[in-house]
Amino acid sequence: MIKKPDGQILNNERLEFLGDALLGAIVAQELYLKYPDVNEGFLTKTRSKIVNRSFLNDTALKLGIKPIINSQSKIALEKTNIMGDALEALIGAIFVDKGYKKCRQFILNKILNPFVNLNEITQLDNNFKSMLIEWGQKNKKEIHFVTDEIPGTLDHAPVFVSSVEINNIVSGRGEGSSKKEAQQNAAMEALQNASLKKED
Repeated sequence: MIKKPDGQILNNERLEFLGDALLGAIVAQELYLKYPDVNEGFLTKTRSKIVNRSFLNDTALKLGIKPIINSQSKIALEKTNIMGDALEALIGAIFVDKGYKKCRQFILNKILNPFVNLNEITQLDNNFKSMLIEWGQKNKKEIHFVTDEIPGTLDHAPVFVSSVEINNIVSGRGEGSSKKEAQQNAAMEALQNASLKKED
């Protein structure tokens, strides 16, 4: 949230919406220019590996914007999407204040060039749910996802919260704006669990 000089609190959601659209469009433009001979499916899949909650949250942390975030969340910011949302709002604010050219420069110079290796990312499979299910089949483990929807309000969209159970033990949790995103984040946390790596 942003505070005006008179103390009034402004909600970031409109700027988040704008920043999300701009980031997606500018990443799409860069991929289109860099890979002139590939099909639409490749471009879409590659863009989704860059423009996602996990990447945005991680990038926001690396950019050091956590100290300037004013949040009432009782959960550690690293466990939420708040930092990624704030980065989207920042992108939107740069566009509103400075225009498309400056916004594109910010995305290229501060996000894509420092933190995205396109050669690696085009070869990376980040379907964490599929990876976890394959791991479970390989190691004879039962994988079960439990996902709940937290109803939205006038100011906030619904949030999905998912947990993944491995042999009836919760091994990962995640949240997102969709059921799929929440399950992907839960699966990613489970895959990062040190005990899974040792057993695989």
